[in-house]
Amino acid sequence: MDKNQFFREATLRICGNLEIEQALHSVLQFLREEMPVDRMSLQLYEKRLKAVRTIAMASPDGAKEVDFLTPLSREAQHQIEERIRLQQAQPHLYLVNDHTPRIYQEMFRFHGIAASSFIVLPLNVGERYVGSLTLISENEVFSQEQVDWIALLKEPFVIALSNTLRYHEVVRLKNLLKDDNRYLFQEIRHLTGDEIIGANFGLKEVMNQVQRVAALDSPVLLLGETGAGKDVIANAIHYSSTRKDGPFVKVNCGAIPDSLIDSELFGHEKGAFTGALTQKRGRFERADKGTIFLDEIGELPLQAQSRLLRVLQHKEIERVGGSKTIHLDIRFIAATNRDLQEMVRNNQFREDLFFRLSVFPIRIPPLRERVADIPALAQYFISKKSRELKLPGTPHLAADAVDRLTAYHWPGNVRELENVVERALILNPEGPLRFDDLLQTSVHTPAAHAADEEWRTLDAMTADYIRRVLSKTNGRINGKGGAAEILGIHPNTLRHRMRKLGIVFGRK
Repeated sequence: MDKNQFFREATLRICGNLEIEQALHSVLQFLREEMPVDRMSLQLYEKRLKAVRTIAMASPDGAKEVDFLTPLSREAQHQIEERIRLQQAQPHLYLVNDHTPRIYQEMFRFHGIAASSFIVLPLNVGERYVGSLTLISENEVFSQEQVDWIALLKEPFVIALSNTLRYHEVVRLKNLLKDDNRYLFQEIRHLTGDEIIGANFGLKEVMNQVQRVAALDSPVLLLGETGAGKDVIANAIHYSSTRKDGPFVKVNCGAIPDSLIDSELFGHEKGAFTGALTQKRGRFERADKGTIFLDEIGELPLQAQSRLLRVLQHKEIERVGGSKTIHLDIRFIAATNRDLQEMVRNNQFREDLFFRLSVFPIRIPPLRERVADIPALAQYFISKKSRELKLPGTPHLAADAVDRLTAYHWPGNVRELENVVERALILNPEGPLRFDDLLQTSVHTPAAHAADEEWRTLDAMTADYIRRVLSKTNGRINGKGGAAEILGIHPNTLRHRMRKLGIVFGRK
């Protein structure tokens, strides 16, 4: 066999396997046909640890990836550092019991290796020392010609060792990232609260439903007024399910502009449109192996609803500008404060999508229907907001404060209670907290039911006001004296809002 054929055959074995120990075993079997080599190993010098780290070993019986540290004496440390400094990149033949360097004496003694001779091939990239390859003959002596042939394999081994070190670094960083993500998820859950206030009282039935559906992959539709805590229940479903270690991706459907919905939800390929400078994964793709929470699902435009229906049916998507079908494994949770059935009747929401989403609907009761939870919620928010505001202590409630809180109607639900507590802490950080500014309207009196009718959603009030303006302009939107001019907004913005609110276009 000539040197060219030797180099080609050996290189194919060195670079033909991603696992460095398997590559080492393969090339050892090939070399044994040409020379008396019984063992091979790859080493790194760890200057910080004052030791040699063996990362792979091979013998005729097999090979293994290892992580052995051989501590070195001061003489051996000085010897190896001197070799690295002098950049001795050529292989060296050593005869045991003749002129064996101190470093190898210590290594062989530490690992219990018996040898007659051995070859050391330093592996350098330019001026940077990467490691070294050691070939050991237990009973015979290598010839100088065999040493020259081993010198041909320096570059392939440098490549293989460099790739292995980079792979190990990637694995190390990946494990660190997993650990950091695990820690951050735990911190987020701690901040948002692992315990649901009212789980044993006002939300008892809700939590019973959560326990029934959490272990399944069925879609869940959360219904309830704004601020009732739909996002908290969505968290509870995800973290009680088998997907709890997967991603939990929240999408506020009402906060994404129509022009960006496809890109945000489905992602896009590089160059798919102006400004698409890189490939981007969408929210659906990011939620793979986890849960996606579609908040304010009633705000989703009809065109986007049809594309969402396909994802629900087939669990697959295509990025904007792409042709590759991406299969997904995700669980859907949707939430809304709107009457989706009424929207279906008004052709504002797709009926087939509604039935797909409402496999397991859960109604979150408003705070006025679970008055028993108010004291515990108030105390929870007092403790939470005291920490956020960096107060020296936690103020206590005045004697009659609970009566005021339970008598109030809470049109803004739990979110309003949180804001009321924060305002009270700002005004009176030392306590006691009285909540004197709350309306004294009991939820158990007829006045409360009258107040129910007075409190209307912002969408309903906005729709009524736009209709009054359109009535005044005889349905005209554009131009001088049009509805857009009176409202002080762009005509296209007004039309967009009218579509979302279900207001019919056209002049009377």
